[in-house]
Amino acid sequence: MPQPRPTDASNAPSHPARAGAEGAGPQDPASSSSSSLFGPTGFGPYEPGAKSLRGAGSAFDVCHVGVVLRALLFVHVTLAVAVSFGASDLPSWLTLVAVAASIALPGLLLWLVLACVLKRLLAPLPVVGQWAAALLLGAASGAFGWGLQAAGGLSPAGSRFAWVPPVMAGALLAAAMFYWLTLRARARLPADTTARLAELQSRIRPHFLFNTLNTAITLARLDPARTEGLLEDLAELFRVALSDSGASVTLAEEVSLAQRYLAIEQVRFGDRLQVSWELDEDAGSARVPPLLLQPLVENAVRHGVEPAPDGGVIRIRTRVKRAHAVVSIVNTLPQQPSRPGNGMALRNVRERLRLMHDVAAQFETRLDKDFFRVQIVVPL
Repeated sequence: MPQPRPTDASNAPSHPARAGAEGAGPQDPASSSSSSLFGPTGFGPYEPGAKSLRGAGSAFDVCHVGVVLRALLFVHVTLAVAVSFGASDLPSWLTLVAVAASIALPGLLLWLVLACVLKRLLAPLPVVGQWAAALLLGAASGAFGWGLQAAGGLSPAGSRFAWVPPVMAGALLAAAMFYWLTLRARARLPADTTARLAELQSRIRPHFLFNTLNTAITLARLDPARTEGLLEDLAELFRVALSDSGASVTLAEEVSLAQRYLAIEQVRFGDRLQVSWELDEDAGSARVPPLLLQPLVENAVRHGVEPAPDGGVIRIRTRVKRAHAVVSIVNTLPQQPSRPGNGMALRNVRERLRLMHDVAAQFETRLDKDFFRVQIVVPL
C-alpha cells in the first residue's frame, strides 16, 4: 500500500485541488446538511447514469454483514418458537432447537451464498420469476441441510418422506426472508427520504453565496486571474447543486469536490485557514453517498475557523485498514464556542451511510479538549 502523501493546502495552487478543511464544532457537530451548500453532483462521475453500487437496489443483494446477521436471528428465533409446541420441558426444547438449528444453519448459509452469487442473474427477472427463484433456492437449501444431517447419521428417524418438511420449511422461510428483503430494497431510498435529502443537499446558505461573491468582487480588482479560478470552482459546485443525485460515488471524487469547496474558502480566509491533506490513493476507490464530505468540511470551517480570530487548522486523512477505507476529519476549536446548530449534517451523513452500507459502515464523532474529530469507515 502506498504511504499517505501529506500536502499543505496553504501552499497549494488556487484551484480545485489546492485546498481543504475538515471537521465540525462541538456545539454543532453536524450543523449542516440543512446549511449544507450543494446538492447532488453534476459533473464527472456525479452525472446522471453514474456508476452505482454494484448489485445495490436488488432484493437479492444479501452480501452484507447486517443482512446475514438479521437472517440468522430471524430463522433461529422462528425455529425456537416452532419447536416449542412439541417440547414437554426445557431440556427437550433445547434438544429440538439444537437439532433444528443444525439443519437450518447450513441451508440458510447456502441460500445466502447462492442469492449473493446469483444476484446479477436473478435481479433482471420479473417479480414472479424472482419469487419462484427465491422459493426454489429455499427448498433446495432445506433439502441440503437435511441431507447433511442424513449423511452424518444425525437426522431424526422418520418415513421415506421425512425430507418433505425440511424442504417445505426451507421454502416458507425463504419466502418470508425474500419478502423482507424486497421491502428493504424498496426502503433504501424511499420517496420521502429522497425528497428530504434532495432538499437538504440543494439548499445554499445565503451568507455563503454573499461572502463568496463579495470575495470575487474584491479579488477582481486585485487579481483577475485568481478571480477566474474562484468563479470556476463556484460554477462547478453550483452544477453539483442543480443536478440529480446518483446512487454512489467514489471517495476520490468526494475528496475532489471537497477540495473545490475549500478552495473557495481559502480565498475568503487566507492564512486563517490552514489545511492539511494526507491521502491514500488505495482508499479512493471506496463507494460512498454523494455529498458525504462537503457538509463535514463546511462545518469545520464554520465552527472551527470562522469564529476564531486567528483562524484554525483542519486535517483530512484517508487510509486503508483491513479492507476498509478510513476517513478522518479533524479541526481545531475556537476559545469561544460558535453559534449552536441543529446537528442535521451528522444525522444526514450517518443515515445515508446506513442506507448504503448498513452495519458495514461506521460513523463516529469525538470531542477532545481542543479538537473535534469525525471518522468514517466504509468497505472497499
